Amino acid sequence: MTSYQPYVMGIDGGGSGIRVVIVTPDLSIHGWSEGPTANPSVVGADAAAQIVQTAMKEALAAAGLSSSQIAAVGIGIAGAAARHSGDWLRAVVAEAAPDAICVPSADYEIALTGARGERCGVLVLAGTGSLAYGVNASGASALVGGWGFLLDDKGSGYWIGLQGLKAVVQAADGRAPETALSHTLLGALELRAPLELIPWLYRTEKVRTRDIAQLAPLVLAQAKQGDEAAIAIVKRAASELMLATQTVIRRLDLTTPEFAFAGGLLSTPNPLSEALCQSLGLKAIPAAHHPPVIGAALLALLSLR
Repeated sequence: MTSYQPYVMGIDGGGSGIRVVIVTPDLSIHGWSEGPTANPSVVGADAAAQIVQTAMKEALAAAGLSSSQIAAVGIGIAGAAARHSGDWLRAVVAEAAPDAICVPSADYEIALTGARGERCGVLVLAGTGSLAYGVNASGASALVGGWGFLLDDKGSGYWIGLQGLKAVVQAADGRAPETALSHTLLGALELRAPLELIPWLYRTEKVRTRDIAQLAPLVLAQAKQGDEAAIAIVKRAASELMLATQTVIRRLDLTTPEFAFAGGLLSTPNPLSEALCQSLGLKAIPAAHHPPVIGAALLALLSLR
């Protein structure tokens, strides 16, 4: 006679899209689905709820299961962390899986749990935004950053891209030395001169956050090529991420924390990830055990203990 193996669902609603997985406690995958971004700050709460519920139903169909067979659901959605959107997360899950235990989380918590294979350690994230998040052995957590591009996000893709554009305009004024960033960034934006940045940035209804963040890899590339302005930006970015990390370590009274990296800027070797590794005393980027969607499933499994 085989023992009962409950099914749990993990939901990762990252900035680029949503992923849903159905697993058993041995982490065998029985169903999977993907969809567009479910960030309510981007698409609106109603549209985000619909995207999540559709992805949940598609994963159930792929697994050949009914919603009543799901014991628990772990969910982390960018722009809807449990600390401020827990009720919304529970309501969204209840619509598609009313009998399941809901474990509302955050995109950074499921990223840490997946990368470490457990809810413990310190995550440093640098993508469009930035933050550091940690959990100690007693289960206490601390978050530093995650305030968004208007208030903070230092060391993020947006911040690095914006510092690159500032270097361009300062060089144009003569306040700073010439930099290869001028040609590279203006070319990427299909602008002919620095003055064209004014209408591009201010005379449009489009929010340029992502457009600016997409310039960050170009800044990193110029830093690797030896451009002094780009090198200075990367050093400041690494310093800001290190400060956030050290603050998490201090708040949680950690002595020898295990680290995880997340976000497009820290997932591959580049001047920023290499500088942060050096500051943290790491020989290489920490290898992740699992992706964030499995981290969400692990949190669901924890709720059944």
